[in-house]
Amino acid sequence: MTMPDIPNIEGVRNYFGKALSEHGATAEGADWNSTNSQEIRFAQLIKVINEKAGFTILDYGCGYGALAEYLGKQGYSYNHFYGFDILEPMISEASRLHPDSTRYTFTTNFDEIAAVDYTVASGVFNARLDTSYEEWTDYVIETLHSIDKRSRKGFAVNFLTKYSDLEKMQDRLYYADPGYLFDYCKKNISFNVALLHDYGLYDFTLIIRKNA
Repeated sequence: MTMPDIPNIEGVRNYFGKALSEHGATAEGADWNSTNSQEIRFAQLIKVINEKAGFTILDYGCGYGALAEYLGKQGYSYNHFYGFDILEPMISEASRLHPDSTRYTFTTNFDEIAAVDYTVASGVFNARLDTSYEEWTDYVIETLHSIDKRSRKGFAVNFLTKYSDLEKMQDRLYYADPGYLFDYCKKNISFNVALLHDYGLYDFTLIIRKNA
């Protein structure tokens, strides 16, 4: 299934491209504050995975492929790791860092990726730039359904939270309503939904598992 069009996709590409150009293949280059905060988020997202080995996974918005390395450090052994990103330089970096094509596929063409066991998406909804909150929310919902259709066992996504400190919130960023998205996913995607909002950052993670 083709992914929905990203509003202002060129603006989003420029936003992340600037971070990569300034910081390289690092957490900051993927627009995170630090490697520590990046890995705290990874730790929440991978809770969707129910086995330590033998699965396939898609990192939607993979950047330079940091999740692949993180999973290895945590003792996970996947059959194949797919990475999708809209930024060609990110895919180039990911492919350079993970050259084994028998285990890794990194691409800007989502249609090249078949269904997987699990999908995770970290930070892909944060930068709405000048897109309205309402239009961006519609895009988020469409994307969740598309990810769901590609994920056999489940998927996990994270968002900046509307409960962030007001004085630190930025107009260009998307601060999602965790209650609204939890309720939507519960009613429209799967009965098995978890909302994690207790890991010390100003964001939250949704874990959606397929019904047995």
